[in-house]
Amino acid sequence: MSDFMDKAKDFADKHDKQVDQGIEKGGDMADKRTQGKYDEKIDKGVDMAQQRTGEGDTG
Repeated sequence: MSDFMDKAKDFADKHDKQVDQGIEKGGDMADKRTQGKYDEKIDKGVDMAQQRTGEGDTG
């Protein structure tokens, strides 16, 4: 499992922009499905996740 996590981190570091865009899309989908009920919490989670990838939020 450690090897998988190392590869995932390496991918995220090399493709930060694409990963951040994917995280943003996922947050948008979650917001849409919850009809905006958890908008602030979803945005906070998206921001935190983007900060953990490569150089951080690029989106």
